[in-house]
Amino acid sequence: MHEVVKALQAELSLRPVIADDLPVFFAQQLEPEAIFMAAFTAKDPSDRAAFDDHWRRILADPTIIIRAVVLDGQIAGSVLSYEEEGQPEVSYWLGKAFWGKGVATRALAEFLARHNPKRPIYARVAADNLASRRVLEKCGFTVIGEGRGFANARSAEIDELLLELTASA
Repeated sequence: MHEVVKALQAELSLRPVIADDLPVFFAQQLEPEAIFMAAFTAKDPSDRAAFDDHWRRILADPTIIIRAVVLDGQIAGSVLSYEEEGQPEVSYWLGKAFWGKGVATRALAEFLARHNPKRPIYARVAADNLASRRVLEKCGFTVIGEGRGFANARSAEIDELLLELTASA
């Protein structure tokens, strides 16, 4: 509980992603439990060249809004919005050291309020990723559909939920 209180009192900010953030993001996305929970990951998360190419495309795309999540001066992760089949979607990733402390909820709420006020906006989550689903629900998202998709991290097709936020966060 002390860790949660400390994280809630910590200074959280969102800022544009810079090149120096990428090694931290790369290390965070190599965490086995994070890979499993995210499910829909790169085919080979350890492929640094593919990771760098992916981030070059993200950073060069003017339709993607992306911010680094900074907690007391440490890179905690990232949050972004992008278009999927003409619809705005949001996604986020936090390093495992920042899980369970309210950081994701704070970061997503701030991102939605300050950086992407478009509504409706959508999110997807592996159906068994209860923590990520809870973050989305705390930010006002509701489940509007279910589907199945191939999850690279699990080498299998899994259940996925589609969530929607219709009002400002």
